[in-house]
Amino acid sequence: MKRVSTAFLKAAVIVIGIPVLAACIFVVPAFGNFAAHFFPEFSAMKIVVMLYMYVTVLPFYFALYKAYQLLNYIDQGRAFSELSVQALQVIKRCAVIISALYVLFLPMVYLLAEYDDAPGLILIGLFIVFAALVIAVFAAVLQKLLQEAIDIKSENDLTV
Repeated sequence: MKRVSTAFLKAAVIVIGIPVLAACIFVVPAFGNFAAHFFPEFSAMKIVVMLYMYVTVLPFYFALYKAYQLLNYIDQGRAFSELSVQALQVIKRCAVIISALYVLFLPMVYLLAEYDDAPGLILIGLFIVFAALVIAVFAAVLQKLLQEAIDIKSENDLTV
């Protein structure tokens, strides 16, 4: 049963990465063209927007990789190990980095939304920020619980 649930979660991690990859291929260039169209006085606007959005994808995929590794640790029976704690710490840091990068990007999104009268862009940006923060808090709580479980296990191993 355990392998089935981790296999399902591994498939979910892969499925989560596919739409983001599709967005990187199709949506990000369109968003760069959109930014360049509304700010023709800044000739490098398309490149800046695209580069910024591609940079924010790097911690996302690194966090997905660490989540996949964490599921492998669970399959191998090493769920209560320092490797799992470290993986959760990396996931937490990646989520905080993503949130911080999008907070820094929100003023540009605001300018684009104001110029085109599209407030939905701001909501999308805020959704990404808050989703990343929720993941960071969840990973921090899991990391703390896992560390406490490891400490209790090592105490029990020493007393026996």
